[in-house]
Amino acid sequence: MCKTLFVMQLSINHFIEIRSLNLKPGTREEFHRLYIEEALPLLKRWDFDVVAHGPSLYDENSYYVIRRFDSLAQREQMEDAYYASDDWRKGPREAMLALIENYTDIVLELDEVTVQGLRK
Repeated sequence: MCKTLFVMQLSINHFIEIRSLNLKPGTREEFHRLYIEEALPLLKRWDFDVVAHGPSLYDENSYYVIRRFDSLAQREQMEDAYYASDDWRKGPREAMLALIENYTDIVLELDEVTVQGLRK
C-alpha cells in the first residue's frame, strides 16, 4: 500500500520597515562607520532583525536600513523600548542624529522568500 503525504506550506508574512535617511552633505562615510561600529551591534543586542543597510546607490547623501518584524505591534513595542533606552540615549544617539537631516519610514508586509531576497 502506498501512502502519499501532502504538505501544505503556509505563507508566513513579515513586516518590513525601510528607513530612508537623508544625511547632511559629506557625512555619509561617518554615518556608515557609526552604524557599523556602534548602532548595528546595539540593534543586534536588542534582537532587531536588520535585513540590510548601507549607502544608497542613488546619491551621496542617502542611507537605508531595512528591518523585519513579526507584527506591527512588535515593531512599535521594540522601537519604543529601544529608543527610550539608556543604551541608545547614552550611546550613539547624539553622534548619529547630528548627521541626519531627516528620514522616512515605509512599512510593507512581505513573504519570507522576498525578505530573504533582501538580505545581503
